[in-house]
Amino acid sequence: MDQTSRHRAASFSELYTPKLVTVLREGYHLAQFKADAIAGLTVAIVALPLSMAIAIASGVGPEKGLFTAIVGGFLVSLLGGSRFQIGGPAGAFIVLVAATVDRHGVDGLILATMLSGLMMVAAGYLRLGTYIKFIPYPVTVGFTAGIAVIIFASQLHDLFGLTLVEKEPGDLIPKLMVLAKALPSLNPSALGIAVLTGAIIVGLKKWRPTWPGMLIAVAAGSLVAALGGLDVETIGTRFGGIPSMLPEPSLPAFDTAKIVAVLPDAISFTLLGAIESLLSAVVADGMTGRRHRSNCELVAQGAANIGSALFGGICVTGTIARTATNVRAGAHGPVSGMLHSAFLLLFMLLAAPLASYIPLAALAGVLAVVAWNMIERPAFRALLASSRGDAAVLLATFGLVIFRDLTTGIVVGFALGALLFIGRMARQVEVEAHTPLLVDDVADDTNGERKAYDAASATDPDTVVYRISGAFFFGAAATVGSVLDRIADQRRTFILDCSAVPFLDSTAANVIEGAARKARKAGVRFYITGASPQVRRMLITHGVKRPLVRFAASVKDVAPAPAE
Repeated sequence: MDQTSRHRAASFSELYTPKLVTVLREGYHLAQFKADAIAGLTVAIVALPLSMAIAIASGVGPEKGLFTAIVGGFLVSLLGGSRFQIGGPAGAFIVLVAATVDRHGVDGLILATMLSGLMMVAAGYLRLGTYIKFIPYPVTVGFTAGIAVIIFASQLHDLFGLTLVEKEPGDLIPKLMVLAKALPSLNPSALGIAVLTGAIIVGLKKWRPTWPGMLIAVAAGSLVAALGGLDVETIGTRFGGIPSMLPEPSLPAFDTAKIVAVLPDAISFTLLGAIESLLSAVVADGMTGRRHRSNCELVAQGAANIGSALFGGICVTGTIARTATNVRAGAHGPVSGMLHSAFLLLFMLLAAPLASYIPLAALAGVLAVVAWNMIERPAFRALLASSRGDAAVLLATFGLVIFRDLTTGIVVGFALGALLFIGRMARQVEVEAHTPLLVDDVADDTNGERKAYDAASATDPDTVVYRISGAFFFGAAATVGSVLDRIADQRRTFILDCSAVPFLDSTAANVIEGAARKARKAGVRFYITGASPQVRRMLITHGVKRPLVRFAASVKDVAPAPAE
């Protein structure tokens, strides 16, 4: 194996080595295991009610949320590229999962989850994780806030204990209209349990932030409902409880037609899962000073979704709140995430019968608080005030997520953000025209050894110098091209100074090639000076070379035009 092959193999190994292997190589001792065990137990206590609540809100049984957290969470920590990532069902998926169940049933959902896992593995090995992180900040804030609104709206049914006479629609406006018709059936007991649950969570977060507020709140709501004999719907009355063990793994039923039918949903799961998991890993990096391996993380998320589907679970992704809880609880590495799954399995084995008494209104109260916390209110206000462009991207993403769908919101928001960036970058490109003897030029102290134009060309009044500053790409091509097209035919020498161009793309190279051809037809000598090796290579590739142009290191190296 030659040196290049060895380097590639080492690079590949580094990119896809799970963080668990890295932690074990560093040396893993009993004290670190104790820290991970405490953190894992803390996260499991948070994840227990949340996993069931998310599953119910997604239109499936509560046990599927537990299967997802146990199997998917374990695989995320075992194979992942982040030390602290906690995987499991996430509120961001509620809308997509519920819509998929409505269209294709639970079997279709499980198949879409497995296909999504395969896509994520492929995305990881294609190293697409590097690019997924480039989602603009207004888009992430907008779609997170939009998801929060939809999650809250999806819980109104159970928050108020409403009895619906028709099926609850998925779209927001029709949903609210159906719920408004059912308001006369409001159950005061259910509303009271929901308010009590939310109040306990908020209160404990303020006065006892280290206590497991969600679990305490759900337990308190369950006790009040059971001891008071309140007429509220519970997990037992709607779902018959939860199983006390994991099911046997099995492949979902599928055929070509079914795969084609669920493929759009699988793509949506992949896109959202990749974004959510990498955002969660970035949050963990910011809290700890570590760096995650994005492509390794995508591979792990894919494996986790495949594993979850085999055990009848739903979509798995990195969960920001649980990951942050893991870090704050003192986790040392991925073992804490694996133990979190083990503790959840233990809870399910030992306490499954007790889950039957949990009121759905209590779980709805949990998700209402989660939805409120998801909205990054300071960031939302700051983006609205920062610029019209950022505000437009934010509001477009927010509105489309709420009134259209999540995928459209992300795609349109990303496209608007990209156009906004291109416009801003294009405005940074400047073209300066320097006419010797008429305009005093000075040396550019920030650009190495470049000399003043006057020293090189003052003796030649028929020389004109243009200097381009900034990244010259397709966004600025029209502006720069219009300037270059105004080359005066009476000039004998045209110098294009590219010493301040850090980047040039094929569109820009084509513009310069067109200007060079025009100059050649007019009998004007065309020089390009100061081009970096990368810029020169791009120009030569697109035909910008002799006899059209000559390259020079700097303006002072341009030979004077021969006398006529």
